[in-house]
Amino acid sequence: MAKRDTRIEPTFDRPGDREDASGLSVSEDDRVIPTRRSRAPEPRRKAEKVQRAERAEPKQRRGKPRKRRGFFGGIGRLVYWAFVLAIWAGIAAAGVVVYYGAQMPSSTTWAIPDRPPNVKIVSVDGQLLANRGMTGGEAVGLHEMSPYIPQAVMAIEDRRFYSHFGVDPFGLARALVGNLSRGRVSQGGSTLTQQLAKNLFLKPDRTIERKVQEVLLALWLEQKHTKDQILEMYLNRVYFGSGAYGVEAASRRYFGKSARDVTLAEAALLAGLLKAPSRLSPARDPKAAEARAQLVLGAMREENMISDKELATAMSTPASRAASYWTGSEHYVADRIMEELPGLIGEVRSDIIVDSTIDLNLQNLAEKSIRRLIDDKGKKLDVSQGALVSIDNTGAVRAMVGGYDYANSQFDRAAEARRQPGSTFKPFVYLAALEQGRTPDSIRNDAPIKIGKWTPNNYGGKYFGKVTLATALAKSLNSVAAQLAMEVGPQAVIEAAHRMGIESPLQANVSIALGTSEVTPLELTAAYVPFANGGYRPEVHFIQRITSTSGEVLYENTKTNAPRVISPEIVGMMNAMMAGTVEVGTARKAAFNWPSAGKTGTSQNSRDAWFVGYTSNLTTGVWFGNDDGKPMKKVTGGAMPAQAWHEFMVAAHEGVPVAPLPGTWKPQPADEPLADPGLLPDVPMASGNLPAPAGQGEPTDVTAAIDAADRDAGFIPRPQAAVPSASGRPVPSADVGGPVVRREGSILDVILGN
Repeated sequence: MAKRDTRIEPTFDRPGDREDASGLSVSEDDRVIPTRRSRAPEPRRKAEKVQRAERAEPKQRRGKPRKRRGFFGGIGRLVYWAFVLAIWAGIAAAGVVVYYGAQMPSSTTWAIPDRPPNVKIVSVDGQLLANRGMTGGEAVGLHEMSPYIPQAVMAIEDRRFYSHFGVDPFGLARALVGNLSRGRVSQGGSTLTQQLAKNLFLKPDRTIERKVQEVLLALWLEQKHTKDQILEMYLNRVYFGSGAYGVEAASRRYFGKSARDVTLAEAALLAGLLKAPSRLSPARDPKAAEARAQLVLGAMREENMISDKELATAMSTPASRAASYWTGSEHYVADRIMEELPGLIGEVRSDIIVDSTIDLNLQNLAEKSIRRLIDDKGKKLDVSQGALVSIDNTGAVRAMVGGYDYANSQFDRAAEARRQPGSTFKPFVYLAALEQGRTPDSIRNDAPIKIGKWTPNNYGGKYFGKVTLATALAKSLNSVAAQLAMEVGPQAVIEAAHRMGIESPLQANVSIALGTSEVTPLELTAAYVPFANGGYRPEVHFIQRITSTSGEVLYENTKTNAPRVISPEIVGMMNAMMAGTVEVGTARKAAFNWPSAGKTGTSQNSRDAWFVGYTSNLTTGVWFGNDDGKPMKKVTGGAMPAQAWHEFMVAAHEGVPVAPLPGTWKPQPADEPLADPGLLPDVPMASGNLPAPAGQGEPTDVTAAIDAADRDAGFIPRPQAAVPSASGRPVPSADVGGPVVRREGSILDVILGN
């Protein structure tokens, strides 16, 4: 039993010990954690000592080899960490791109937006009048425009355009270095493709989101379109300042020529504008534009796009200031056409071509005549503005000048300004009188008359006794015109004026005989056209045809059947009477080697001066005055307006076969010759006998005073169907188009022996 309880303990070998007889022994090497008291064998201790010495050696040695290994080790560590940072930066950038890209629509839905439509307006012979629309110019193919334009743009904006893939890493690096060296953002690294993407799709926000989207869209553009297509789209859409989008609009705006004809110096100027279009515009700062253009020329020379000789020639081109706005009177016409387009074809959705009725040669002649007279006499006579309208017998407007200079004022005085026509309104009074049975030979007594509180005076207070209606109209006698207005009634005069083409509202009072109701030069001129064409009132128009760029006709003026508004006999009488105005009357300065007729007019205190005249070929109206209504210095319709009319009509009829005025009328021999009253100047509206308000020496406003006098005298608007005559009997309306019916004369006719 004692032997069975005996425990056998394992033992560890020691030097000299023998293996336990039982075989259960463990050496120190078999332990996971050695005992503290145990000591390694001598050979092992020596090996460990050597290892500790080797580990301690770097700390003990501080020599040159250690420094060399540290330098290269630092470079290696720097490269290593830079590489790590680049990887993380790339991952972050990719995350940003994925994040903002995910917010964009699917690329399958991306498409180039349509270019804003352009309206190209041309003259009757195909010459360009103007471009209108958001761009202000038509699209020009890359192969059509001057080759200097794309070269200049690439030289200063994107030299590596044809070698990058939409984004230029070298350009970005160069811009970054330049900005860092200057301490500010002085240049960008965007390519032309990126700029196009921004212009086509994005808002000009300076955000990371917009920049990321710009890059993605640039890559898409490069994939979908060729380099030439991208460059062409860019040049036809980019903003060049002063309201000009695209190279064609900019070329027309700054140089008055097409982008097809731009010179090297001009191309450099256009390319230079892209950095800051508004600030560098030659319309604002020509010196800054020139300095920038020279930088562009230098860049072109560096890229070997031009030679030294071309560089020197372009550098010597002096700077010139462009007009602050479009200049040229044809732009008044263009504005009018743009107003009419929606009513003819609706909203303009694509490029169109408008064939206007304007003769550009006549337009230029009209503009030169108006400007020359104002330049020569404006300061002396206090005249600052003028207008001219010329219309042919079909109603087509051949020329329209709306003011002295479109660049300084775009207000169209020809079509929008309503002014008192003065005596140019008298033909409608005489027309109403003739249609009620009178003739040019009818006699009236030119003497002072009083209508209520109003006494219409002749010019200078001179009266000439018995005169024919023909003489009274030629001499523009106010007394006779007022008498006729009393006889036929104001409503008959208004009916005749509206029938002829006056569209403005007219006041039904006797003073209408002297042109107190305001009208525009365009409508007044149009109302004279029936005298020139034999009695027909055509529709006044500026547009003959509208087509798409592919040739599809969108609109065409086919209205040829104008209604007759005057009988042939009355036309002959009126033309015979108004021919006297040019031959022996107030418009002798207008006469030239064509049969012509017309009427001068001058409003109170020479605020407005008119002459509207015509041949069998053209009807032309001229107005001079001031926008603020300031009186001119004794300017009458027989002076500046007649001179401008003469200059224009002589040039307009050069080479055209002479033709007589329509209609015939032979005056009856008078029983006794009338005393020749002499040639009178055009008679302004008199105001000397108007009562002045208490305490004032100046007469009251003529229109208000005349209206009051008309009311006092009982001249109020009456229904057109029953217009009273001087005898008190109602007079039926004129039998337009039918034979002239001689009606029984009034009491005044009998007294005067008519």
